[in-house]
Amino acid sequence: MIVNKTKSFTTLKPEFEGGNKGGKKNSFFKEFNENYTNFKKENLILDFSDDLNIDSEEILLFSQTCDEHKKNGKSFIFVCKGVDFENLPDNIIIVPTHQEAADIIELEEIERDLGI
Repeated sequence: MIVNKTKSFTTLKPEFEGGNKGGKKNSFFKEFNENYTNFKKENLILDFSDDLNIDSEEILLFSQTCDEHKKNGKSFIFVCKGVDFENLPDNIIIVPTHQEAADIIELEEIERDLGI
């Protein structure tokens, strides 16, 4: 798992064998769960932008954690393309670019500050 922390959020990205592109994806969901306590108080971006084969079933694995994370007042955003949104619940936010994820986190932080 590749971890990149900024002042506002932490980006988590799956690693691929043989470099970031190509090769078989490691078990990102398992690694995420094993390390979640390190990130549970941070706004999270799960970046699957390099994984062109991700599907809605893989995203749904994170659904329960996503709900808990949001209940604790933090953002949980996915970056990926080509996922069928109709098979996902409304509580899961998916955007096509990292910048859009950062913008949503900024907006959600403002809403939380205002008590919305």
